[in-house]
Amino acid sequence: MVSAPSPPSKLQEAQSEGKWVENGPSRDAKWWYSTFHTVAAMIGAGVLGLPYAMAYLGWVPGILLLMLSWCLTLNSMWQMIQLHECVPGTRFDRYIDLGRHAFGPKLGPWIVLPQQLIVQVGCDIVYMVIGGQCLKKFTELACTNCTQLKQAYWILIFGAIHFFLSQLPNFNSVAGVSLAAAVMSLSYSTIAWVACLSRGRIDNVSYAYKKTSTTDLMFRVFNALGQISFAFTGHAVTLEIQATIPSTPEKPSKISMWRGAIAAYFVNAICYFPVVLIGYWAFGQVVDDNVLMALERPSWLIASANLMVFIHVVGSYQVYAMPVFDLIERMMIRRLNFTRGLALRLVARSSYVAFTLFIGVTFPFFGDLLGFFGGFGFAPTSYFLPGVMWLIIKKPKRFSTNWFINWASISIGVCIMLASTIGGMRNIVVDSSSYSFYT
Repeated sequence: MVSAPSPPSKLQEAQSEGKWVENGPSRDAKWWYSTFHTVAAMIGAGVLGLPYAMAYLGWVPGILLLMLSWCLTLNSMWQMIQLHECVPGTRFDRYIDLGRHAFGPKLGPWIVLPQQLIVQVGCDIVYMVIGGQCLKKFTELACTNCTQLKQAYWILIFGAIHFFLSQLPNFNSVAGVSLAAAVMSLSYSTIAWVACLSRGRIDNVSYAYKKTSTTDLMFRVFNALGQISFAFTGHAVTLEIQATIPSTPEKPSKISMWRGAIAAYFVNAICYFPVVLIGYWAFGQVVDDNVLMALERPSWLIASANLMVFIHVVGSYQVYAMPVFDLIERMMIRRLNFTRGLALRLVARSSYVAFTLFIGVTFPFFGDLLGFFGGFGFAPTSYFLPGVMWLIIKKPKRFSTNWFINWASISIGVCIMLASTIGGMRNIVVDSSSYSFYT
């Protein structure tokens, strides 16, 4: 005699209907929430360093690599979105959850979690630096007669803001901050390329490779590869963003999430490509590692752009920090018997902000940080880990188009990871040797 199937639990019903469940994500976000969360996560400090990467790559290799990265990472984001509900009735709300499914419960966390944390923590460290840099530049342009503070103090001010913002409970609570960040990213990117275009090319502009030793040039090229991969970083939080979108059998979350991702990549293109092409056209090989820092006039416009960057990275910091907050809090509840509430948030989140603030003040090398973190963490999560998991879970036919695209992404991603990690680390060591810490 076959027994009747047991009725679904309240937890299963809530998950299938996309409702909030205890200690789970709030699943009432609209598709456009995913757009500005993804824009805030992807477009930020990296766009300002792309002309600097061109100075080491040159016109043709630089443009080809940027276009190739745009296409490959759009494909890998599509794969992540499709894999979010690849098992009927289950939603992989975190990158680590999908990693466990693809690689197994023991191996999965060791493959996925370190890479994801490098992306999230690395982004927040870089945003500490760029936030302090832009706030410093804004005050210098807005108040020329004021006594100027050193950059380290401005990074401390940026960090102090996040001791307060970090107490916001979840992704949906920072939706307004993400929206402001997305609007600012489009605004300051437009200002950057329009200001470069109106300024025109500098005298005796040169597009030859920077004059340096062959060894140094090789490592700087490696670092430039990491800067390009840093520009496509939203994948580390894609599943966490998609987890906030409701899902039903009639309208699964992948439909809304993909619509939001397409919109985000469109914004990405109109931000990145004009800044890269016009910024490098204007300054050539002498372009700064933050193109806004090379612009001085009109001062009010450049001051406004720096303020917009500052506002943007405030939002972007929170987008990357939220999954880390969740991880730290779950670990403290499980291992240290903390209970959810304000006390837990104060301890866990303030400690994390303090850590990223300390590293940002200690190593304020913007371009080098972009390259190092871009290769070591972002290349795996954006270029080849989605492809590896797709091959394992979906098992496309060998030598099919899908199979070749995945292996191409994996091969390119591994090369970028190895080269840019070596280049970024070497450049941090070289630049640190001539830097006076905490001055």
